[in-house]
Amino acid sequence: MFAACRDSFLKDIRMNSSRNFRLGSLLILAAMGLAGCGRGQQPAPPPPAVTVAKPQQQSVVDYDEYVGRFVAVDSVEVRARVSGALESVHFKDGQTVKKGDLLFTIDRRPFQNTLDQARANLLLAKSNLTYAQTDLARAQQLLHDKAISEQVYDQRVQAQRNAEASVAASEAAARQAELDLQFTEVRAPVAGRIGDRRVSPGNLVASGAGATTLLATIVSVDPIRFEFTFDEASLLRYNRLAKSGSVETSGLTLPVKLKLIDEQDFVHDGRMDFVDNVIDRSTGTIRGRAVFANPNGLFIPGMFARLQIAASPPREALMVPDAAIGTDQTRKFVYVVGPDNTVKQSYVKLGPLVGDMRAIDEGLKPDDQVVVNGLMRVRPGAKVTPQQQGASPAPVAEK
Repeated sequence: MFAACRDSFLKDIRMNSSRNFRLGSLLILAAMGLAGCGRGQQPAPPPPAVTVAKPQQQSVVDYDEYVGRFVAVDSVEVRARVSGALESVHFKDGQTVKKGDLLFTIDRRPFQNTLDQARANLLLAKSNLTYAQTDLARAQQLLHDKAISEQVYDQRVQAQRNAEASVAASEAAARQAELDLQFTEVRAPVAGRIGDRRVSPGNLVASGAGATTLLATIVSVDPIRFEFTFDEASLLRYNRLAKSGSVETSGLTLPVKLKLIDEQDFVHDGRMDFVDNVIDRSTGTIRGRAVFANPNGLFIPGMFARLQIAASPPREALMVPDAAIGTDQTRKFVYVVGPDNTVKQSYVKLGPLVGDMRAIDEGLKPDDQVVVNGLMRVRPGAKVTPQQQGASPAPVAEK
């Protein structure tokens, strides 16, 4: 009897649990249905807004770029021209000097003594010449009176000539002694920036063909030259450009621009002044040279820089912002919005960069609407909401 009561109780529990589960499920479904009726279907998002603009027409020039180094117009090694003890130095290492400035002084005393001796020998030679001239004058009168022989007269003529030669030799020795005395003051042969001194005062300096002492070096600063190399095809192109008259030039003195390694733009103006007369057979290149003003000493010999040369005559081109150009593997493209506000991909051929604008040589028409802002929100074939660049945005309707 106890087992029958237990089975009846468990059966009632299972029936009540199943009934409660079905009732809960029905209540949940009813609640979801009521919530869905109040919300309705979500509307599709509007086409993304992008900024468009027509290409600008502008005169542009193609440029070639080269890497090269600055070289000084004048580079001089200052060496001693006479031997002696270095007495003093009259400059600071690295300072700018003018032509003729005193740099070094060598002990003058031995050369002053040599000069005094040469001048004394000159006076002696002139005295002997005066006596020989007087003696010859007397001999002429005696020969006229038949008081001396012609042989004696010829001897006195020879004595005068010897005296004249002695005077000339003494004058040359005196001039050389004066030069040696001047060379004890070593002066700057050119204007420019001097390096550090190589010899300290008190040391002996030597002059001569094989043992000349190097005292310092001087390089000119303003103007300064820039040397670079370019290929044979570029040489032909520059020659034709210069002869065409499309660029203001004389010969191959084309205008050039330059930028240093820490500069973004080519801001320094110069001009080519030399092209070598042979092409290097091993590299197929030729050496060129440009000259730049350098009043502030910004350019230093040996410094690297990039050079820009005009490689074509000026021409009209369509310009778009460089940021509006995309890359598809190896090809460049821009997004163009059609009359139905559909985006298409137009592949283009790029020209030179002018500031932040890029010239387009092929692939674009003057009336195309190019996407210049919002490129990440568009895809080819998608609809967009174009907004002209510079125009005020359209008002947004309130919901």
